[in-house]
Parts: sequence; C-alpha cells; structure tokens
Amino acid sequence: MSGNEEAAGPSNGGHPTNGLSDTVHQRNRLGILTIAAEAERVEVSYLRDALELTAGNLSRHLAVLEEADLIQIERGYHGRRPKTWIKITEQGQAALAAEIDALQELLRRHQAHRPTP
Repeated sequence: MSGNEEAAGPSNGGHPTNGLSDTVHQRNRLGILTIAAEAERVEVSYLRDALELTAGNLSRHLAVLEEADLIQIERGYHGRRPKTWIKITEQGQAALAAEIDALQELLRRHQAHRPTP
C-alpha cells in the first residue's frame, strides 16, 4: 500500500483532519458546544467562568455558533435579574458528534502508527 492510500480516511477519502470543522474545532467553541450538550441549557455566566473567557470574547464565539445554527440564545429573567442561556440545536449536536468522530479517527490512526518502544 502506498503512503497516499494509507493516508486516506475511511469515510471521506482523505485524512481525518479533513473532517474537522473550523467553526466547531476552535477550542472555545468546542468547549461551549460540549458543555451545552451536557445540559438542557447553560447560563452564559457559567460558560464565561468555566472557559475563562472575557464577556466580549465569549459573546463573539456565541455569535459565530448562533450564525451557524449550532446554538440558540435565550434571554429572560431569573426573578428580577436578567439572564442569558444557550441551548445546543439538533444541528449543533450533529456537528459536535461529527467533530468527535473525526478526532477519534485521528487518535486511532495516530496510535496505530506509533513506533513501538
């Protein structure tokens, strides 16, 4: 088998990194999606603290994910205090699953080709 044939991935005919999404793969957006996938909805202040982001930086990442229809942003009140929550969409769940699949394939291939000590 030639090196080019060996580099072909099983599902997309290329290297597993070809399956990574630039929108999802950015570490802060990946963090947002993985946290959102673990709950029905997540308060934005929790994301800011958990991911150690500034309010402005988090706001920009949320805008990118919302524009891609990967999350929904909900605004409301908890008592008298205004709150903002995010919720992962079905499209967001699918994009996250595809990202994780691509990462798992990349790890599998890397481990299979590691030299033995």
